[in-house]
Amino acid sequence: MERRLLARNKVSTVVYLSVPGGRFHRCRAKNLSAMGVFLEIKAMGLPAGTVVNLVFAVTLGTTIRLHRRRAIVTHINDRGAGLMMQGRPRSGRKEAARG
Repeated sequence: MERRLLARNKVSTVVYLSVPGGRFHRCRAKNLSAMGVFLEIKAMGLPAGTVVNLVFAVTLGTTIRLHRRRAIVTHINDRGAGLMMQGRPRSGRKEAARG
């Protein structure tokens, strides 16, 4: 039985993952919803409950847009990691306009 509130969509998108203050690791998202994502990643030693930063590189024609989100690792297996998004998306434009 499906436990998710929102359906996930199959994708193949580049995502960069880092722990706060750490360097970024390139991953590939395999499915995505508004609340979560499954990433194909090699073993990084991230236990469930770890807060990570994600940067999604989305190609729109000839433009690449970067979408930044914070997430929590919910589970890890030999194929990758499931993550639950936290909070609302951060918008660099709004923050820059306030500064």
